[in-house]
Amino acid sequence: MENKVFNLKSEYKPDGDQPKAISQLLSGLKKGMQKQTLLGATGTGKTFTIANVIAEWNKPTLVIAHNKTLAAQLAQEFREFFPDAAVHYFVSYYDYYQPEAYMPVTDTYIEKDAQINKEIDRLRHATTQSLLTRKDVIIIASVSCIYGLGSPEDYEKVNLKLEIGSKINRTDLMRKLLGVHFERTNADLNSGTFRSIGDRVEVMPVSETFVYQIEFNGGLISKILKVDPVSAHVLKEENAIFLFPTKHFITDTDKTKIALKNIKLELTQQLKKFEKEGKLLESERIKRRTTYDLAMIKEVGYCNGIENYSRQFSGKKEGEAPDTLLSYFKGDFLTIIDESHVTLPQLGGMYAGDASRKKTLVDFGFRLPSAKDNRPLKYDEFEKRIGDVIYVSATPSELERTTSTQIVEQIIRPTGLIDPEIIVRPVSVSTGKNLFMRSSDEGGGIGARPSKKDSSQLRKNNLSEVQPLGPLKDYPGQIEDFVKEADRVIKKGFRAIATTLTKKMAEDLSLFLKEKGYKAEYLHSDIKTIERIQILTQFRRGDFDILIGVNLLREGLDLPELALIGILDADKEGFLRSETSLIQIIGRAARNVEGRVVLYADHMTKALESAIGETNRRRDIQISYNKNNGITPKTIIKKIKDITEELENKHEKAVNIELDLDVELFKKAFIKDKSNKGKGERESIKNLLLSDNDRNKIVYEKIINIKEKEMNRAVKDLDFETAAILRDEIFVLKGKMDKIILEDKN
Repeated sequence: MENKVFNLKSEYKPDGDQPKAISQLLSGLKKGMQKQTLLGATGTGKTFTIANVIAEWNKPTLVIAHNKTLAAQLAQEFREFFPDAAVHYFVSYYDYYQPEAYMPVTDTYIEKDAQINKEIDRLRHATTQSLLTRKDVIIIASVSCIYGLGSPEDYEKVNLKLEIGSKINRTDLMRKLLGVHFERTNADLNSGTFRSIGDRVEVMPVSETFVYQIEFNGGLISKILKVDPVSAHVLKEENAIFLFPTKHFITDTDKTKIALKNIKLELTQQLKKFEKEGKLLESERIKRRTTYDLAMIKEVGYCNGIENYSRQFSGKKEGEAPDTLLSYFKGDFLTIIDESHVTLPQLGGMYAGDASRKKTLVDFGFRLPSAKDNRPLKYDEFEKRIGDVIYVSATPSELERTTSTQIVEQIIRPTGLIDPEIIVRPVSVSTGKNLFMRSSDEGGGIGARPSKKDSSQLRKNNLSEVQPLGPLKDYPGQIEDFVKEADRVIKKGFRAIATTLTKKMAEDLSLFLKEKGYKAEYLHSDIKTIERIQILTQFRRGDFDILIGVNLLREGLDLPELALIGILDADKEGFLRSETSLIQIIGRAARNVEGRVVLYADHMTKALESAIGETNRRRDIQISYNKNNGITPKTIIKKIKDITEELENKHEKAVNIELDLDVELFKKAFIKDKSNKGKGERESIKNLLLSDNDRNKIVYEKIINIKEKEMNRAVKDLDFETAAILRDEIFVLKGKMDKIILEDKN
């Protein structure tokens, strides 16, 4: 029996359907079932079930989620379950990404443009380094895990091992650091940078937020200290450390020479091809670009778009699959595909779009043919590289159902929570003629008498008997009705969500609610990764009460404070209002005992019928379980934790800590003058009589004045680190002053 490397920590034990599901999945793995599906209803604790499977199966695990927000939430949860393990977050490091492209119809070339999030890049390096050095690894990734990443062999081979007594001087170490793409700086250290001070070199590893101080004596390393970059406190004295390169695409000198030779050969062949086809413009274009890239690589070891030459640097054959995150797993590992009904289509669809774009670039002379091999994995290549897999979804698609050796159901919630009550109401007065609603609707409500067909469908879906309740002309329409329902929920201390069909509608509805005095925000794909996570955390904390979104509010988001969901235009058939989407949206309200969902629709679609029917089937199973076991449903209580807290920049922390201390000390000195005599005493009394805002304004003005002088002095002394902190402190203080001035105006 292999040593147990995963130590699961939780105050709860498996309950409800969880023990059965854990047992069946582990049994399937032991029997060699390569594909299994966990069909788990929302709120049944699928993540806890999978955590138990990981702990027992005892192998490195890759969890793939379909978006960055869900991946962040899963990373939080698995870190709580496995605090001693290496749980990492691996997603695309682009905050903004415009791929290189060419549109022949308009003769438009679009250069690659990207904005890299350095914190996420740091986390990606932490991921690969843990995979190469540890066994207790759980990686929560987005579909970016199937994109090219560089050779793990080359990445591991060029890492620097430094230990006490190593024969190396300061200059040689700096040269080696530059060779693995560290950058030298004289200012603040960030990940992947170093600086030289006297007889020591200070390095911040690309995957960490601490600093290594490496001291030299007589051409040898005499001391290695692990230091906090903010307080300068020594955290630990090390005997040996490893420094990995700051880029994943890296290769040694010999391979580089071979790669340059092969790129030149490929260029010659492509030029002959273009000349034979009479493509003189394309020939000149590819010659000029490739010649420039070759010169850059030869001189500095890097060029923009170097990933397009990755096949030549890796030595792989034409058409061969690139190295990806999957290549960094050593030996057998378990793969969990969360919300598989959405994630699998993403994994399968990445290759074709990329291939089409690259083909156009190659055909028109913007890239060499080898650029086509800088690509995501094809779906069959992905499957060959993952081994045992468990699909997890409340609504598995036909693919999971037909390929899985077994489907394990997890319907019962240990909390006893029942799927939310479903209410159907018309979109508007003019069109809602044959709509129905539940007679159990709080406050009576308004509805038209249903047609025979709709009445029959209601009975089929186990909805309550319907009765006409008031004149239809009094019905305010879906927006006003949702506002009224949300108001009831907010007064009870809960939250509400509205799902729309477009981003524009989400933004407009958010503005409409704000104008009515509600605390509301919108959430959609245009919002940056970290900001999305922060918005969801603020929503849970109650910083605002109503959240409006498109499809980002469907799979996997865990919001126990949510008691109402309004699905606007629920009868508009399509991806966002399919059976799967509706069941997923409805499931978001299943973590609160008072959860309700209002479907705004003017006619019953097949998707609505199926979603209502499946929800009520699950309600019946849970109600029966609760009755047999004497369970009273209780709302889930879950700690509000934000992964972005871990991503907070150390420099910002330093600024805020120093600033808070300065302000408090200055306030005390300002309120009570030490002389306490004459003018000083009169000024102290006068200051005590000021309002808090007036006193703060004076304090901030005085501190800003002092700090501006200190900053200018630091710049003159070439102490740019101190100047940078002072600059940021001034910026924060001015922001607080602006806020005070705005409050006074209001």
